[in-house]
Amino acid sequence: MLKSEYLQRVYTQVITRDPDQREFHQAVLEVLESLDRIIDKHPEYENHGIIETFVEPERMIAFRVPWVDDQGRTHVNRGYRVQFNSAIGPYKGGLRFHPTVNLSILKFLGFEQILKNSLTGLPMGGAKGGSDFDPKGKSDNEVMRFCQSFMTELNRHIGQFVDVPAGDIGVGGREIGYLFGQYRRVRGSYDAGVLTGKGLSFGGSLARTEATGYGLCYLTAEMLKCMKNDSFEGKTVVISGSGNVAIFATEKATQLGGKVVALSDSNGYIHDPNGINLDVVKDIKLNLRGRIKEYADRVPGSTYHEGFRGIWTIPCDIALPCATQNEIDGETAKIIVKNGAMAVAEGANMPCRPEATQVFQDAGLLSAPAKAANAGGVATSGLEMSQNSMRYAWTFEEVDRRLKEIMVNIFHNIYDASVECDAPGDLVVGANIAGFLKVAGVMLAQGLI
Repeated sequence: MLKSEYLQRVYTQVITRDPDQREFHQAVLEVLESLDRIIDKHPEYENHGIIETFVEPERMIAFRVPWVDDQGRTHVNRGYRVQFNSAIGPYKGGLRFHPTVNLSILKFLGFEQILKNSLTGLPMGGAKGGSDFDPKGKSDNEVMRFCQSFMTELNRHIGQFVDVPAGDIGVGGREIGYLFGQYRRVRGSYDAGVLTGKGLSFGGSLARTEATGYGLCYLTAEMLKCMKNDSFEGKTVVISGSGNVAIFATEKATQLGGKVVALSDSNGYIHDPNGINLDVVKDIKLNLRGRIKEYADRVPGSTYHEGFRGIWTIPCDIALPCATQNEIDGETAKIIVKNGAMAVAEGANMPCRPEATQVFQDAGLLSAPAKAANAGGVATSGLEMSQNSMRYAWTFEEVDRRLKEIMVNIFHNIYDASVECDAPGDLVVGANIAGFLKVAGVMLAQGLI
């Protein structure tokens, strides 16, 4: 329950305006609960309506996306872009192509993106977009035609100094290539900085594919070091998902001395007590675009189980949820605690429900929220934008070094913020407050009220 009457009034207004947007309500409430600790020290926020402004997107764009399949049939999907806050820089956030995409999910993701981008220290605002189009099972030509139709509308709303989309679920290098090609075609200009996640041959950055998974492990390692005087060395790790984030979190966790024993997809999960063979996973998921169950057919001693949520019954020291929002509820969190976990860090966006986070905190587990822990992807997107502006490409080692510095700094910023607001070690509170204070200060300075 919010103590501040002002924050309660803002939250009530959010629910009243959009009663069906549950994911967005959840994201807003978590932030407001953190701000409840400091709101009395900042009467200027209420005087200038900063919180009301902060929870309302600057702009929401919705449009139809007609495209033709390989049999000549026309389909129509919905496209969206939620441009949430541009106080500290151009809008920045991914595009998601998935059947579950709707305004509630995109508003929650865009809202989180404001704080995530603020924490990186880079000049980027927050946005999110996408479509209910599902690229799974579609041919390359069908995906290309959809992307071209999508960008034919989106191009008029973005630009390297306006809004810079990137990839997300369902939008990888293939989709970004098609989107950028159509942008260049209709605009007649080679604005390389308008999209990130591009191919290396046309302005992409080395280490961008690895960045979210690597960054997750860099922040987790710093959290373990500073709060437990410990490390990944010798630890058993369970990672949900099997996309880029999960794959490269597996790679970096292994490099840091951990043993990853499980991965999942939307159908089920694999358990390999000997440690995941990442070469096999990469072949299945990145080369063949197959299902994770194929791993068990290839690797002796491993097993496949239907139902992706069952992955959290496997005992581990470190849990890295990298699949999707709200995959861990309160009961699942209790199982993770009972099985002896010491740390949880969110690689996906909001994968833990509020009651799950509370279970972890009550049990004394280290818990790093997504807006801090998975900021490595957007941080490296920001580095890609810098390279595009310079017409220059850094080496993998240089990008990786900068990424690690950013993630280490994020940890210390959110930990210090948690101490300053009398919640030492509560990294959820620390991330929300550290991210918000920067944006709110700029909004006041710019008169964005």
